[in-house]
Order: sequence, then structure tokens, then C-alpha cells
Amino acid sequence: MRFLKYFLLTIVALIFLGFATVAGLYYYVKDDLPSVDTLRDVRFLTPMQVYTADGKLMSQFGEQRRIPLTLDEIPQSMIDAILATEDSRFYSHRGVDPIGVMRAFWVLVSTGEIREGASTITMQLARNFFLTRERVWIRKIKEAFIALHIEQLLSKDEILELYLNKLELGHRAFGVGAAAQVYYGRDLDQLDLSEIATLAGMPQGPSILNPISNPAASVQRRRIVLGRMLAENYITRDEYDVAFRAPVSARYHVAELELNAPFLAEMVRQEMIQRFGVDDAYNGGYKVHTTVNSEQQLAAEYALRENLHAYDERHGYRGPEMRLWGIDPESLFSDSKTQLQKLPDEATLATMMQNRGEQWPEADIIQYLERQPRFGRLQHAIVSDVHEKTADVILRGGMRATIEWNQMDWARRYIDAERQGFAPKSASEILNRGDHVLLRPVEEGYRLAQMPGPGSAIVALNPNNGALQSIVGGYSFNHSQFNRANQAKRQVGSSIKPFIYAAALDRDFTLATLVNDAPVTQWNPGSGSAWRPRNSPEVYDGPIRLREALARSKNVVSVRLIRELGVNQTADYIERFGFLPNDVQRNESLSLGAASFTPLEMARGFAVFANGGYLVTPYFIDRIEDSDGNIIFQSQPEYACARCAAEAVGIEFTNDDYANEAILSERNQAPRVIPEQVAYLVTEALQSAVWGGGSWANQTGWNGTAWRAQALRNRNLAGKTGTTNDVKDTWFVGYTRDIVAASWVGFDNLEFALGRTSLNSNLGRQRQPIVGSEAGATTALPGWVTYMQTALSQLEERPFELPPNMVSVRIDQPSGRLTNRTDHTSMFEYFIRGTEPKEFANPDRRPQEVFEDEEGLF
Repeated sequence: MRFLKYFLLTIVALIFLGFATVAGLYYYVKDDLPSVDTLRDVRFLTPMQVYTADGKLMSQFGEQRRIPLTLDEIPQSMIDAILATEDSRFYSHRGVDPIGVMRAFWVLVSTGEIREGASTITMQLARNFFLTRERVWIRKIKEAFIALHIEQLLSKDEILELYLNKLELGHRAFGVGAAAQVYYGRDLDQLDLSEIATLAGMPQGPSILNPISNPAASVQRRRIVLGRMLAENYITRDEYDVAFRAPVSARYHVAELELNAPFLAEMVRQEMIQRFGVDDAYNGGYKVHTTVNSEQQLAAEYALRENLHAYDERHGYRGPEMRLWGIDPESLFSDSKTQLQKLPDEATLATMMQNRGEQWPEADIIQYLERQPRFGRLQHAIVSDVHEKTADVILRGGMRATIEWNQMDWARRYIDAERQGFAPKSASEILNRGDHVLLRPVEEGYRLAQMPGPGSAIVALNPNNGALQSIVGGYSFNHSQFNRANQAKRQVGSSIKPFIYAAALDRDFTLATLVNDAPVTQWNPGSGSAWRPRNSPEVYDGPIRLREALARSKNVVSVRLIRELGVNQTADYIERFGFLPNDVQRNESLSLGAASFTPLEMARGFAVFANGGYLVTPYFIDRIEDSDGNIIFQSQPEYACARCAAEAVGIEFTNDDYANEAILSERNQAPRVIPEQVAYLVTEALQSAVWGGGSWANQTGWNGTAWRAQALRNRNLAGKTGTTNDVKDTWFVGYTRDIVAASWVGFDNLEFALGRTSLNSNLGRQRQPIVGSEAGATTALPGWVTYMQTALSQLEERPFELPPNMVSVRIDQPSGRLTNRTDHTSMFEYFIRGTEPKEFANPDRRPQEVFEDEEGLF
């Protein structure tokens, strides 16, 4: 009895000592224990996603990839695999598993080593949220106390859901939802048992048990998971056998983007950082819905690239990227001025030296191609053989292809921007075995290509509210992240003229006003030289109506207009279109486009003409949603018209003025900056830039500078070309009632001009329609036309509405006065009421009144 008594006292003492120890440990660490209340409102670090207006994912930003799932959305097989492997008594303990603790203690006593941590799922959750993986006793003690707190706060299902979404599973995948996408490119509920077991085996060592980094270790761990699932009766023997033998199918999957629009995505990223800061923007799980239409965005990218390739091809072939064999590698480092290629990197040079000018083994070729960067749709290839009219190439991955003659016959030698070599007659004049070349896929196979020399930008917006429809800031974001669409301020050349003509039409001028198209000379005593602006081409027609002068882009007429209006008054008027004062030069060179604006600024300025005189503010974010799908930002654009505002709020548009005022009262009204009548008259003249005028049958017909836009067969197009004097910048900005787009082409290096080209005899006029000097009409306009083929197909063709207080009268074309004639010498012209001519033309129809300046005829 005495022994039993002492034994019971010992047990009680040990129990008391145990409780006292636990209590002491708790009071020792309690000040360091974090509050677990934050787990009730956990906000997982989830990447920002950017979508097009039609719901296509185009970019994802964030350090961690995570797809939060509710427990109901997680397959039961994944839950079973985790429970069987990590904590089979999860639903029966209270955060700390006594059996697990005793087992871990026994292993420690028997082996002298810590081989088991006895961590439950709740304890792992505590560590993942509040602690580190440091293997020290004090961390383990804190982990246990935090787990007990968590079990008091949350239900078992809530704990398990947090755990499965918090797990770090390698390759920046956090949570089982993201891991399924990263390793298998599928949703979690689409994985088979072997793939589920692979993911379930990774929490204990995401790096060493990774199926990509260490497939052998991953297979062994997967089999342990399957064994535990079988032991717990979660799976059958047949299921176990099939999954046990399954091969490793994991590979790295990037986010499944439905559209790649990196220039726009970068604009969104910068805006989100400005709004929320870096950490919150990247990890707050925001979903940003832009205003950009995916089909138009793809069309803009395609148009820009095709246009640059067309420019590059007509100027000649600059040679291969590199010659891998067929040359002495040591000659690359000689001082010879005839060196033809870039210096190779260290790995490439080593392979060249090893093969000493002989053809490389295919394995070396494939490895070399894998190292090459990707630029747009361009593909790297090595020429393996050259025939009379074809060439064989090896592409990335070892794929082989043949370049046909009609896909390389453009490649005459590039001499400089102004000169090209003779047209080649055989493939050997263009390519050599061992050449590293660039190709672009076409319907017929592959076409010889090169990285285009100039830069370019295309940007389009809705003129009725400023919503961006598409934006491409260069050939390839990987090649250059500089967004020329909204960052490159370039001289605008003749594309500034519509703003000058608007200033004139807002004064005493009309589209029928005659201005003298004759040379202008101005002596500058200070410099001792004369300023002589010239037309391009240098043809002068004498007195000419403003409509025709603008459509044909007569330079000296613009000079005379700005002299009549006054430089400062004209500059002030131009600033109404949203241009910054510092960018609007206050001298007569302003009349020829010396000012520098971005393509986006130009599109905004022309939108004033398209929408009837209102200055809209461009925007590209329609709304922002938080990680729960709640809208936390909704754009409130300024509208230029009642119809577009009605469409935005889903209200049927009527012609009721009171109803329209009510619609606009609910939306922001864009400020009016010019009269709608002036906007309409400028649009009329810019439509003539596309469709021309006169009578070709009677030999009085003329083309506007934008006549190539006639290919779109849309009578409601208006637009203006622009070319700087030295042909360093080329422009076309055009519009309809519902879209305005700006296209710019020029070299990033301001020292380079776009030059001129001669006809390639291999191609003829049909395959090379552009010959001679580059210009807005030949360099920028073709890309705009290609883009608008898609953009216009999505829009209703609507004519510009005639504003109130306008009249149309028949005028005599040579004189601009009234006429009763109905032949080719007359036409109907629009006037603001009260400005129409009051007198009839003389029978000989010669001009009766022309504005004069100090030199004579104005």
C-alpha cells in the first residue's frame, strides 16, 4: 500500500509539474505570441490581374501566384491526401496531438535525434502565418500555444481551408489552387490521383520534393503519400497501383494569358502602384478591367509590326544576326574594318572555337537557339543549307523548314537609308550556311526578316469619352520597354495643320476662302539668312481654297494663315486641344509642325474634331475589383455627347432635348473647346484629304495626301498626314465619329532619317507599292489602314451629323464665290450661317478676292 501511495503521489506530482511547466512556458512566451484574431479576416497575397474590356486576361503582376479556393472547391482527394500525410487525427485533437507528441518524444529518446516534429495541421498553420521554420525548441513551444488559440477561434474546416490556401509549394506557387496551375497548367479539380499525391507530398520540402527540380525525390514522396492514403482507406488498391506507376508529368506553366498587351499592362501597373503602393498593388488580388478591346489590340499590334517589316524590306537586308561557322572565329577580334557581325557571347565563342569554322553539331545549334531572346513573332533560325532559290534552316527545338524564294527575294543589300543594292538573283547572294537569321511566320511558311530599324506607335481611343481602344508602343516590349505611344514627344509636321485651320475657321475664314499658294521668303537680319518654307512636293498652285489647301497639305498656306492670325493667338488656340503650353512653340515654324507631341496627345487633339468640339480625357482603366469581386473603383469619364452617355448607362437614346440633358446631368460633361461648326468644317476638309476633289474626267481632279485610306471604302473617314522636313518623323491621325487613331513611325535616335527607297525589280509595283521618299502618307498611313480594317468592322458606319446654324451653298470652285452653274466647275460647300459668300462669280470664274499680307497676295 505504501508503494502504491508513493506511486500515486509521484504521478500527481509529475502531472502537477507538467501543468506547472506548461503554465510557466506559457507565461514565458505569452508576450511574444501574436494575436490570432487576424485569421478571421485573412487577406491572402494574391497577384494583380489585368483584363481587357471583353474579359480576356492579358497580364498578371505579383511575387506570389495564388488562387484562393473555398473548402467546397477543393477536391476531396486532395483533402484526403493532406490529412493522411500531414495529420490523420486532425478532426479529433484540439490543435496539439498528444499521440504525435509522445511518438516524437520516443523517437528523440531512442535515437538521440529530432526526426519527427509532431506538428499538426493547426501547428503548421501557426508557423506559416506567424513564425519561421527555424528548428529551435522555443519556436516549437510558441507554435503549440498559437495552435491552441487558433483551435479556440476557428472551426476545423476553416483551419483546413486556410492551410490549403497558405501552403508554399515551390516556384512561387502558394496554395494548392496555384500549384495545380504552376505544375500542371490545369485547375485543381482536373488533376488525377498521382498529381494530387505529388502536390500533397510537397509541404514538408517544397524545394527538395519538387517534381520539376527533383523528379526522383518527388516520385518517392508521392508513393509515401499514396501509401498513407491506402492505409487510411481513402483509396483502393487498384487506384494505388495506377497512381504508383504514373510517370512524372509536371512542368512549369506560366499564367495562361489570353492576350499579350505588355505596353498597356505596364501602364496599368504604374497606375496601380500610384494608387495603392507596390506591395498592395502586387499582392492585393486586384482585378483591373481596362477599356481596351482585345480584337482591336491584336489588330494594332499586327498592323504596327507588318508596317515596320514593309518599311524594312523596301530598304534592304542588313545581313545575318551572326555567322556561326564558315569563318575564322579569331578574325572576329581583328581590327579589320570589314568585320560583318556582332561579337559572340562567351558560350557561343567557345563553341565556334571548338568547331574551328566547321558546321556545328545539331545539339550545339539547338542549345544556341534556346539562348536567344524572343521578340514578337520573330523566330531565330540557323541556315543549314543554301540552294539556287531556297534555303534550309533549323529552328528552335530542332524543327526544320525551308525558306522559299518569294519569301527572301526582297533582300537586296542595305547600303544606307537612301540607297539599296541590286536585286538578288539567287539565294546564295543573300544567305550562307551557318547564318543566324530571323524569320517571321506567314501563311506560306517562313519569311526572311530582321528586327526593324525604326520605332512606331499606334494608339486609338473613343472620341466620345476618351476610352482607350488599343495601344502599342513599339515592335516588342522585350526589345524596348519605352512606350512611344504615350512617352515619345516627336515633331508632328503637317499633322498640326488642322488645329491651325480650326483657328482660322473660328475667325473670318471659310473653307472657300482663297489663300495664295506661292513661295514665302522672310529675311532674318540677325542670322543674315532667309527662311523659305516650301511645299512638299515643291509645287505651287496660286490662289487655292482652304479645303483643298488642307487636304493637299500646302505648307506655305499654313505659314500665311499663322501670319494673319498671329503666332501667339494661334498657339493659344492650339493649346485648347489639350497640348501643354511648353510643347507649343511660339514662332512661325509652328505652322510647319515644329511642335512635339505624343501619339496619344495627337489622338486626343483630333478627337475634338470627331466629337464636335469637346476635349475628352483619355483613360484606360474602366473598373477595379478587390479580391472578393467588389468594385472599389469605377471610371467616371467625361462624355462629349448625350448618345454616348446614354449608351454608357444603358438608357435608350431619343431626340428629346430635355431627356438628353437629364442623361448628361448624370454623367460628366466634357468641356467644349471649339464650336461644333468649326469641328465639322475641319472634318469636311480632312475627308477631302482622303477622297480628294475636282473632276478627273475634266482634268481638274486632285488627291488628298491621305488617298491611300480609300482602301477602307468608308466615306466617313477623315484624317491628316504629317512629315517633318528631314523625314525623321511620319504621322497619320484619322478618325470617324466613334474612333480616332494615331500612327507614328520614326527612329528612336533623332539623328536618323527614314530616307527613301528605289523599286526592287524582283518585286515590281504590285509587291512594292511604295517607292521614293518616306512620308506620313507612305510610312505611317499604311499601318493605320491595316489597323482600321479591324477597328471599323466593329463599328457602325455613321456620317458626321450636320450641326445647327450651318448652310450649304453651291460655289464656283476657282473663285470660291456663288454660282448657278452645275457642271464640274462648281460644288456644294458648307458654311457657318452668315459667312457664306454673297456675290456670284464672274463669268470667267477667276478669283475675285484673295487675302493679302505685306508681301502681296496672302
